Amino acid sequence: MIPILDLKRQYAQIGDKIEKEVLEVLRSGQYILGKHNQALSEEIASYIGTKYAVTLNSGTDALHLALRALDIGEGDEVISVAFTFVATTEAIGIVGAKPVFVDIDKDTFNIDAKAIEAKITPRTKAIIPVHLYGQPADMDVIMDVAKRYNLHVIEDCCQAIGAKYKGKKVGTFGDIGCYSFFPTKNLGGMGDGGLAVTNSEYLKNRMIALRNHGGAIRYHHDEIGVNSRLDEIQAAILRIKLNYIDEWNEKRRANAYKYNKLFAQYPEVQTPKELDDTYCVYHQYTVKIPNRDEVHKILQEEGIGAMIYYPIPLHLQKVHEHLGVGVGSLPNTEADTKVVISLPMFPELTEEEQKTVVSKVVEAINKTKTACCK
Repeated sequence: MIPILDLKRQYAQIGDKIEKEVLEVLRSGQYILGKHNQALSEEIASYIGTKYAVTLNSGTDALHLALRALDIGEGDEVISVAFTFVATTEAIGIVGAKPVFVDIDKDTFNIDAKAIEAKITPRTKAIIPVHLYGQPADMDVIMDVAKRYNLHVIEDCCQAIGAKYKGKKVGTFGDIGCYSFFPTKNLGGMGDGGLAVTNSEYLKNRMIALRNHGGAIRYHHDEIGVNSRLDEIQAAILRIKLNYIDEWNEKRRANAYKYNKLFAQYPEVQTPKELDDTYCVYHQYTVKIPNRDEVHKILQEEGIGAMIYYPIPLHLQKVHEHLGVGVGSLPNTEADTKVVISLPMFPELTEEEQKTVVSKVVEAINKTKTACCK
């Protein structure tokens, strides 16, 4: 069995440090918004390269409260993609705005930045580029369009902490960058968690108030907010893990290069493309293959933890059927959701395991070809 992710191996390396810190939090009696939350905000802001960071209870809330802080709501339109986890457009819907879908670039799985301008209307208020699988979107083009049309940019960095575009970390280009600390992420907690970064003191203060029932001062509530506080245990755990994120990202990149080399002799497997001047952190190692569903079934039977992210694009999901965006409207998105498969990817993955994964993928592809020809 080779899992898609093995958090037990990570815990074996740093579990003693985590247990020590968690025990100290438990003994302290301070479980909500204590010293670790404050320190984590400062440390991640410094790591990303922004002035401020606000800890939250999920990446979904980071996106939701970013939209709220920018006063985006009923009747507004927000441009994004249909090839992403539902949280991206869920946040748009929560504030009453309308998601407007742009197709993806066929090589990177990210928004086709050159296609954004055609979707802008007088109601467009923001763009949410998703740095999917840890690959940075084309931020130069996106920011140029946003500037010309006076649009906000909220970066969905939930899979891309540490990723860089032209030497600058993602999350620092737009108004707000949003991160998830879901356990499977490159920087994952041991429960839910999220964070937003910004260079605006106003936006920072607004999100702090919104996460705490709409008030900056206790028992003074200026607007309808939510309860989105990161608990102190998660903040303590994330502070420990933050010390390792660059090392872990480098190991992910090394594993991606090994996969690329191993797959090089198999043209039927299209490996991920890393664009010039970008630093992908490979939250997932995602390839395109023929007969994907059949191959996936065989891999599962063989004990290979391959996953399909995401089998049904959001514009074809029931939640968004009222938008009237039908089949054929996003050809690259629709094509890729039928052929992509993510293979085991984590820092502790061994070269022997990667060789096994590659051989099993190739065997499965050949089996499906044989079955088709009978």
